[in-house]
Amino acid sequence: MPTMLPDDELPAVETPIRPPGFPHSRRWLFGEMLVGALVGLVAAFVLGVDAIELAANPQVTLACDINTIISCGTVAQAWQASVFGFPNAFLGLIAEPVVITVAVAGLAGVRFPRWFMTAAQTVYLLGTIFAYWLFTESMFVIGALCPWCLTVTVSTTLVFVSMLHWNVLEDNLYWPRRVHARAVEFVRSGALDILLAAWLVGLAAAIVLKYGTALFS
Repeated sequence: MPTMLPDDELPAVETPIRPPGFPHSRRWLFGEMLVGALVGLVAAFVLGVDAIELAANPQVTLACDINTIISCGTVAQAWQASVFGFPNAFLGLIAEPVVITVAVAGLAGVRFPRWFMTAAQTVYLLGTIFAYWLFTESMFVIGALCPWCLTVTVSTTLVFVSMLHWNVLEDNLYWPRRVHARAVEFVRSGALDILLAAWLVGLAAAIVLKYGTALFS
């Protein structure tokens, strides 16, 4: 019976520098990161402007106040919209320019240190968790949806997955060798992209199932 070696004694995973296919390329992954961060920045900017308008006039009707379900104003006036004492949108205005800078540098061929990419992935993981907490609060507690908030959720997901894709292929994450080998196989197979698409479709389906025709009334 073969002896199983502990992870720290496993040989390094032999992987080519880049699997074949444009979806695994630097241009695609950092480009995807850039697009996601730009979309998130625009959404954060609009939300920030809305927050200032509401602070000046709580009775103002925002452009995305369409009905009782699609209502940015309802979401923006809930306590969840200012968890840290200021509008959550300001966090996006701080974070997204950093991601944009990283993405542009990556497209230019810059190779960041391993520790930097691990830190970036960790921080963005926390941001993604926060975005989904806000999404679930909006869905099940506030009972209203903000289109710009949903845009932030989707763009955050896109950036997180593209960053993870790159970091797995580049072995930037300090994972055990066995875990990393399985992650590389998963990413190379295209399963991560399929999972991303299925996840976004699932989010849309969850919204429709929750609110149904009330979304359009």
